Amino acid sequence: MFKTLRVPEKLFALTMWVVSLAFAGFLTALGGKIVGELPGVDQTVTIDAHIPSAALASVRDKRVELNNRRLVLQQDEESTGVRLNTSQNAYRAARENFDSWIATRTATTDARQDPEVLSRQRNIESLKNAESDVQGELDQMRAAMVANSQSSDSLMGVQLQLEEAAQSSYQRARFVNELMVFGLRLLITFPLLVIGGWLAVKQRKSEYWPLGRGFVLFALYVFFFELAPYLPSYGGYVRYGVGVIGTFIAGVFVIRAMRRYLAKRQLAEQQSAAERQRTLGYEEAVRKMNAGLCPGCERAIAGGLQSPSNFCVHCGLHLFDTCPACTTRKNAFYQYCPTCGITTEAKVNAAGSPAMAGL
Repeated sequence: MFKTLRVPEKLFALTMWVVSLAFAGFLTALGGKIVGELPGVDQTVTIDAHIPSAALASVRDKRVELNNRRLVLQQDEESTGVRLNTSQNAYRAARENFDSWIATRTATTDARQDPEVLSRQRNIESLKNAESDVQGELDQMRAAMVANSQSSDSLMGVQLQLEEAAQSSYQRARFVNELMVFGLRLLITFPLLVIGGWLAVKQRKSEYWPLGRGFVLFALYVFFFELAPYLPSYGGYVRYGVGVIGTFIAGVFVIRAMRRYLAKRQLAEQQSAAERQRTLGYEEAVRKMNAGLCPGCERAIAGGLQSPSNFCVHCGLHLFDTCPACTTRKNAFYQYCPTCGITTEAKVNAAGSPAMAGL
């Protein structure tokens, strides 16, 4: 877009874009600050508010108590497991020692009546009983943990029933809250969108357009990031309805803009070639000519860029002529001849002078 501009003009245009973006950025930050601090905008609706508080508190307290009891049982189970492992190791070691001792012992009396043998047997039996006691404790703890888990699942079911019973009122409150949040944001953003649309349509030729362009960018950001994400979704009707209305308005605007463009183009084509050439802007005409398009009707120039025709075959606009001073073929919109440098006014005066007539 900067190809036909001079270096200072390019820098100026780039600076104006920087101004637009900076202006839009500060407006966005200010708008976010204002919207974020409005009362009710960030209000959230939870299902807990629609469940009887006493019933919900009772269920939660019982679940917390069961959870604490489960943690204690887990700790006791771990410590009892350690004790059981110690008892099993002690019994196993005593049993192995006794079997080894009894196998190597030479007794002259009946081993079953030997006091030492009986003492060792009683010791092994006590170790086995201790192991059985610890195993019984561990089994009781595991049974208690199973009961705890079942009770917790039962309370979870009760809580789910309470939440299911509150779903209808919760959904209604949530929808009302979404509408309220969207309404507050729409109340703030709609005037900004209207102002941005008016600036884009009516003020694009204003000398203060860079600031207006920044405001338009800000309005677009507000629409897509501050308003659209908060559209309520009540079965899709609200979102689709807003989409239908927005598409309809955009379609009407585009159709009317195209009609105005075609009417303007038709009116321009009814003018004479000289009148159209005077009304066309120099920069725009040179840019279109360099692109191989007729500045009048914006159709391709016959012959292409290599050997373009002098006149547009579609609208008859004069595209190329010859300098009366040096007879160089040149762009008809050039203000100076690229070969001899004569100006448009100078060549008009020179065309009627005797000296130029004799060339």
